[in-house]
Amino acid sequence: MEGGSNSEMKGRMERQKGVNPKIEPFVPKKGYDPRELKSWAKRTGFVSTTFSGETERGGGHSRRDFDNGRDLNVSSNENVGFDLERGVDKTETVSPKIELDPILGRARNRGVEIEPISGSTDQGLRNGRGRGRGENLGRRTEMEPILRGHNEERKDARNENGNDGNSANGAVNGSGNGHIAQAATPVTEVPRKDDGNVDEEVGMGVYPDGEDPSYGGWHQSPGMKCGLRENPGVVPLMFYGLQHYLSLAGSLIFIPLITVPTMGGSDKDTADVVSTMLLVSGLTTILHSYFGTRLPLVQGSSFVYLAPALVIMNSEEYRNLADHKFRYIMRELQGAIIVGSIFQSFLGYSGLMSIFLRLVNPVVVAPTVAAVGLAFFSYGFPQAGSCVEISLPQILLILIFTLYLGGISIFGYRVFRIYAVPVSVMIIWAYAFFLTAGGAYNFKGCSPDLPNSNILIDACQKHADTMRHCRTDVSNAMRTAAWVRIPYPLQWGIPTFRLRTSIIMVIVSLVASIDSIGSYHSAAIRINLKPPSPGIVSRGIGLEGFCSVLAGLWGTGTGATTLTENVHTINATKVANRRAVQLGAALLILFSFVGKIGAILASIPQALAAAVLCFTWALIVALGLSTLQYTQNASSRNIIIVGVSLFFGLSVPAYFQQYAPETGLILPGYLIPYAAASNGPVHTGNAQFNFAMNALLSLNMVVTLLVAFVLDNTVPGSRQERGVYVWSKAEDIMTDPSSLLDYSLPSRVARCFHWAKCVGT
Repeated sequence: MEGGSNSEMKGRMERQKGVNPKIEPFVPKKGYDPRELKSWAKRTGFVSTTFSGETERGGGHSRRDFDNGRDLNVSSNENVGFDLERGVDKTETVSPKIELDPILGRARNRGVEIEPISGSTDQGLRNGRGRGRGENLGRRTEMEPILRGHNEERKDARNENGNDGNSANGAVNGSGNGHIAQAATPVTEVPRKDDGNVDEEVGMGVYPDGEDPSYGGWHQSPGMKCGLRENPGVVPLMFYGLQHYLSLAGSLIFIPLITVPTMGGSDKDTADVVSTMLLVSGLTTILHSYFGTRLPLVQGSSFVYLAPALVIMNSEEYRNLADHKFRYIMRELQGAIIVGSIFQSFLGYSGLMSIFLRLVNPVVVAPTVAAVGLAFFSYGFPQAGSCVEISLPQILLILIFTLYLGGISIFGYRVFRIYAVPVSVMIIWAYAFFLTAGGAYNFKGCSPDLPNSNILIDACQKHADTMRHCRTDVSNAMRTAAWVRIPYPLQWGIPTFRLRTSIIMVIVSLVASIDSIGSYHSAAIRINLKPPSPGIVSRGIGLEGFCSVLAGLWGTGTGATTLTENVHTINATKVANRRAVQLGAALLILFSFVGKIGAILASIPQALAAAVLCFTWALIVALGLSTLQYTQNASSRNIIIVGVSLFFGLSVPAYFQQYAPETGLILPGYLIPYAAASNGPVHTGNAQFNFAMNALLSLNMVVTLLVAFVLDNTVPGSRQERGVYVWSKAEDIMTDPSSLLDYSLPSRVARCFHWAKCVGT
């Protein structure tokens, strides 16, 4: 510690009293590497500058016990030990084991963990500035990396003893008698008075990528094969881009396989919608990478919009419509999506999202995103079960690839984990082709080419569904689709604007925004960036609204938002490169112009597509619940809120869905839960309001969001307990202008919007 008189020390204690520090947990970049933990410990000051068993070269240095005000004179030849948790001076040749809570950053005593080799030389204390990098470090210390957590900057709120919530770098809050360990620049050590907390709070300076810039720069994310700004060349970027989109194939192309047949569309319509979806996904991803948050996140048709789209499709007025049913429904969906997207864009660009962010926390995001996946539990396997000889092998193969073979590396790539969906689909699709060619689905007296017409023959009625869902030659998309087709706006006609569907999509756009907020925060942590500022989040939400307007104009049937599965893809591929995502998006745009590509994708058997979606929806549930890692998982408050939200998010819609018993004679069983809008229990004088309310309250994600939002913002709880999202602030930019450089708009665009402080330019 820096020497000084007692008055100087007391003055410093008074100035820093009550300051809660920032916390940077330790995140291993790779496997067991003692040097990694030692380097982290030196930079952050979590170990004393004089390790146990080491000797100081200079004369003895005076160390103070701040709690008792006594001096500890350490001679040059004396072994020194320091216990961070108990604050007791030790002379054993051991150093303390420290465990950090990954969210709160609190240090807990776990006993002795780090055992340095005795007899090594130590660095002298240099006026409180830590060790110089050029100094001789003596023998290397053997350490075991036992600290786990997420590399995120956390700021504590006011503590229970009335201390203010401002943070100070490098503070150590002791619960007993303790010594303050020497920290390296930029850490400033601050002694604090015992406030009675059970756990000690240890603070340190946090760099944007979790490491000192002098140790390799900020833009190389740990554990990533290709960081955000790296440029390994066109060929590797093209490979990484295709890899990124192939891992998201289940989310990008399978939604039209559900929606278009439900709307009464033909196989050619399905192929056209798939091509349109590829085009819109490519355009919106490029726009987001330049003018949104600039994170390497793929935009596409979100499952958030799928459930409300199914509700609109199954409304009573469309059930018996025969002629041009597809175009009528598509135009109404387009109008509703455009209205809801305009509201979302206004929410972002007006700056209202920055205010709304204060009320959105992981306890709200987790059950809401999980409910998006759970909304299809009644659709998933009932649809896949129409051909179990295809769907069951598909589900098992995906699970085997991701869970059992995911760790196998081939040429340095975990092929089975990254390409689990496309590889398994190709294998099972080929298997289904051999079953079809071998006559497994040929029935006497039934036409293999026109399975729908077999409903008219009594003997073939029981085989009609099997033939339609299992045969690989049912679709005629390859025969009818053109080789070159460029999707264009308003290709299905002028959108229809109705109040009832517009109300539904406005509320759904809020759910989509909350989903994207969680994706932004999780992706920033995975890439090891500083969290975006509220203005940057607002900018991303505003652009997502604009992108959904484009989706409504082109007619994809759903809005275009950040795909929740992006976080899983970044974890699996270890690629978080902006250029790779942009190049992959450009390839998607080119593929959308080739009509036969959309036709091939539209020819996937429905049972196979449903099996893939079962895994995708389950993954969304898991990704949503994983957001709870940013809270205190053991808190009864959080457990009850999440449990109650999910339960009522499933139970309340089931109550509304029971008011449509006659639909069982018209609709398949897996579509009945989405038919409650026309027959729900809400009855007022306005038919359109009745439809909107019955539809919204029959959606699992809407009810879950409502319950979680109200409970989390009314039930008392500390910021640490709630896991409040910590976004970067304007002061961070003033202190370190380069810390949010990765989120900055292109220079020319930034000059045009320099006045718009609410969008984080």
